[in-house]
Amino acid sequence: FGIHTLLVVTLTLRPVTAAAPGENDVTGEDGYPPLWDLAPENLLDFPVKDNKIVINAWNYQERLGVYKSLLSSSAKYFGAFGPQNVGNILWGLPLQHGWQFHTGRLADPSGVTSCGYENGELLCQSVRSWWSCMNYYLAVIPFLGAVEAGLFGQLPYEIEILPPEEQKDDFCYSVKDCWSRMPRLMNEWKAFFEYLLSTEHKAVSSSTFSFKLDDALGLMWRAHTTSIAYALPKFQDSLKYLSKPEVNFGEDWANAVDFIAATHFCTDLPTTNNFQVFLPQRMLVESDVLPSISDFSPQQNKVLVSLRALHKANKLTGGLLLKLWQKAMSTEAGRKMGRKLIEILTSS
Repeated sequence: FGIHTLLVVTLTLRPVTAAAPGENDVTGEDGYPPLWDLAPENLLDFPVKDNKIVINAWNYQERLGVYKSLLSSSAKYFGAFGPQNVGNILWGLPLQHGWQFHTGRLADPSGVTSCGYENGELLCQSVRSWWSCMNYYLAVIPFLGAVEAGLFGQLPYEIEILPPEEQKDDFCYSVKDCWSRMPRLMNEWKAFFEYLLSTEHKAVSSSTFSFKLDDALGLMWRAHTTSIAYALPKFQDSLKYLSKPEVNFGEDWANAVDFIAATHFCTDLPTTNNFQVFLPQRMLVESDVLPSISDFSPQQNKVLVSLRALHKANKLTGGLLLKLWQKAMSTEAGRKMGRKLIEILTSS
């Protein structure tokens, strides 16, 4: 089964080839998400009101600050994986968010407001954006899970996340609120951060933390895919604002994450940046026809075709393709082979 699955997925994805490193790079020159330097780094950099740290997660810069605080507070655990925190596996989250911002996916797709547009409120993230809503569950929930796990130590204030103007019931806004409404999600993210924290107690000295990267990646990806699975049905209505090609891409991407997650793909800074080169650098419109979108590179066209084919194959088999792939990836040797396949498919 394992070998068969690997062959099927390889054949499904085989058209992928690479662009030169840095081509169509969506990050800044230094490889960080847009406006990274301007985002708050410490929780006390956010406004404090009524004894609460108040965060507006519908502002790109503040949501980016949530990620930055996570990266900053977890940096010491990843010191062995590269200088300047580049080996931190949490980089995948803010880099994805930066790509969404750069490509206009966080703006109001209905066009009713100026939220997210350069000639309006550029840093605004629209609650009508499917990408922004999905990302909430990969930003606020991990963050509050980290707060609950104790990543930030004993905070002098509670955390309060401001609600959006619409769809308030689709989100949660504090540790207590999120625990009561989505305990499984919170538990998965808390477990990941507790794993990191547990290495501190085992450390030989205060500057060395030892853990198995594969185990950490497994816990992180489990929480990541749980977040997506929870959010997907919740925001189906938001897809009505998007073109059919963009809807297909969003759903294809969500499906592909399950396959990538099974390999415990490393989401550190350089690996994520190299991988994101292949993603579309703008929103897809009705006139975009694969595999010949003229302002996309051949590689980007091929990736979109591959993601579409993988999603169709998985649906046709009633999800069996993913189950077989996950079975093949159930050992460390299998996952290593899976990651090698992804590497080959995006560099050959």
